[in-house]
Amino acid sequence: MGKKEKTKKTKKNIETVSVKKAAKKETKKVTGKETKKETQKYGVVMLEDLELPKKSALKKAKKKTERKVHRSSNEIYTGKLVTNRKGFGFVEVEGLEQDIFISHNMLNGAFHKDTVNVEVLRGNGRKPEGRVVKILERGIKEVIGTYREQRGFGFVVPDNQKIADDIHIPKKESHGATDGQKVVATITHYGDNAHRPSGEIIEVIGNTGDPGVDISAIVRGYELPTTFSEAVIKLSEEIPEKVKAKEIKGRKDLRNVKMVTIDGEDTKDLDDAVSLETDNRDYILGVHIADVSHYVKEEDDLDKEALERGNSVYLADRVIPMLPERLSNGICSLNAGEDRLAMSCIMRIGRNGVIKEYEICESVIHVDRRMTYTAVAGILDGDEALIKEYKPLVGMFRKMNTLANILKRMRTKRGSIDFDLPESKILLDKNGNVTDIKAYERNAATGMIEQFMLSANETVAAHMHEQGYPFLYRIHETPDADRIEDLLTLLAGFGYHAKGKAEKIKPKEIQMMLAGIEGRPEEDMIRTLALRCMKQARYDVDCVGHFGLAATEYTHFTSPIRRYSDLQIHRILKEEMHGKLGAKRISHYEKLLPKVAKQCSDRERRAVDAERDTDKLMMALYMENHIGEAFEGQISGVTGWGMYVALPNTVEGMVPISKIPGDDFDYSEKEYALVGRYTKRRFRLGEHVHITVADVDTVLRTIDFALCWENEDTDHGKKSVKRNKARRK
Repeated sequence: MGKKEKTKKTKKNIETVSVKKAAKKETKKVTGKETKKETQKYGVVMLEDLELPKKSALKKAKKKTERKVHRSSNEIYTGKLVTNRKGFGFVEVEGLEQDIFISHNMLNGAFHKDTVNVEVLRGNGRKPEGRVVKILERGIKEVIGTYREQRGFGFVVPDNQKIADDIHIPKKESHGATDGQKVVATITHYGDNAHRPSGEIIEVIGNTGDPGVDISAIVRGYELPTTFSEAVIKLSEEIPEKVKAKEIKGRKDLRNVKMVTIDGEDTKDLDDAVSLETDNRDYILGVHIADVSHYVKEEDDLDKEALERGNSVYLADRVIPMLPERLSNGICSLNAGEDRLAMSCIMRIGRNGVIKEYEICESVIHVDRRMTYTAVAGILDGDEALIKEYKPLVGMFRKMNTLANILKRMRTKRGSIDFDLPESKILLDKNGNVTDIKAYERNAATGMIEQFMLSANETVAAHMHEQGYPFLYRIHETPDADRIEDLLTLLAGFGYHAKGKAEKIKPKEIQMMLAGIEGRPEEDMIRTLALRCMKQARYDVDCVGHFGLAATEYTHFTSPIRRYSDLQIHRILKEEMHGKLGAKRISHYEKLLPKVAKQCSDRERRAVDAERDTDKLMMALYMENHIGEAFEGQISGVTGWGMYVALPNTVEGMVPISKIPGDDFDYSEKEYALVGRYTKRRFRLGEHVHITVADVDTVLRTIDFALCWENEDTDHGKKSVKRNKARRK
């Protein structure tokens, strides 16, 4: 636009590349799905414990014969121990398909997350069992939990449910902690088969139940950083608050192009803007991403801190940012009315959704309006007041909606899977108390932005993959055949017989399966179980595609303010644009990127787990105020120990099998139901039931329901209220 452009323009016809697109733009909300983190969140109570029905004994025996883990007994392996509150554990050994089971009396003083040598005692086709013979490295040195006092001594109940034992605290080592407080204890003795672990209180976080204290304990438990070092703060303060004229030189000037940001009402870190123009034949879609790499240089203190954090973490009452606020909410945020530096992906898209040409470039932009999903959805729904207020933009929004629908149809046709599960929205008052929990409402505007971000991510990935340079991809591998076979068995139990074989499953076939159960009572639960059959999406240097999106190439380009992966990708793109990827830099990235991929994947998992635990806590605190109240819910899971019931507000609780009156109930794998031995009464997946909230444990973050007709006097509820009030004193 009148300025000399030094930026290399990368225009390419990619019709023949089958348009590698589809994922989820991450809406700025605490969740886990591949929405704000492009990872479907399971944030309901103990959903991770659900299992798919097992295959027949014949098939199971065949599988075991095919997958012998051990050639003989008494083999020694090295791995990481994972325990649980039931007392036993498993050792995860790299290269073994099955973890090694360790009973409590075979732990020999080993603790959760310890690196150990384990001797296999039984194997040869059976689930391997063993004993710990040597502890190589301790994995946990501090425990966060709730302090309890008892007859002259105390103990800490760990928040981490995988830690098998409470930590004994001698009275002299309590250092003023009182019953019910959240504390940090250092472990002084890890215990053995005859003695419990013991420790010393080194910090009191606060009183359990006080606003913010329980979440602070989760933050400490996951070792999430809460402050930036002086060096990082100082470096961020040296960055100017305005774009300087010399920084614009050589960039594509897009300041006269009409564009907007569209985010949630509370979002402050605005890292993407969109523009749309049309000609007689095509749409010209612009996705403009904050150029964070211009300010955060490789290997400086800001970069090292961002890599260590990996991503921003969004909890119910706080955000733990990847970058200091001066950057994330300031110069790097695409605030309306301000010049900003960006990385733009401009795509010419045909009426069939195929990208004909694209250009990836460094740019300078000027956002016209900061829009919200709610406002844009209202405009598309015909809200006259909103249409009047945003009149100059209404035509663009309508064209955007049309294009988004075209892109979605194209992706659906190629097999992209939309799990579309309900997500939780947790509302807090100014003091941090939960006021309401409800299902997050998706609308036309959120779907529109998702489609546009997918297009940009796929275009960037396809471009770099064709160049053959080292790069960071977002991959989602084909699911394991045995897990898909379990899912097919489940579907058959509901009368739906899918086509295709488990070992050769394609995304399109999964998509068709889910379409087949659409509208049925068990739809949400089957979608959840189908998602659990999938492998976790992760970062990798090898481009193996994204199964869930049916995309041959995919990456994360659109959120460099809150994901280090995207920041790293921007750097590589810039070097490729300017012809700087010589042998030396290629070698540099070949060594660096595998480490970055692992770090980003690990940090993403940590963030998802912290967010999930926070949501569980908030749900327990909220439902504690509804003990004894009746609700209608839907059976969302059935197991050998009870049935899970999901409420319309996304809260899930369990009805223990031992508390179902009138009969003795058994779990039927074939029917995915609990069946009465004598009455033949059935509780099946998807069935609607009336329950009362019987019990809530805010320490363990669990919710127990009772069938309405079983719990009219709500004695359990009265005891639960009394117990939880006592904890908070």
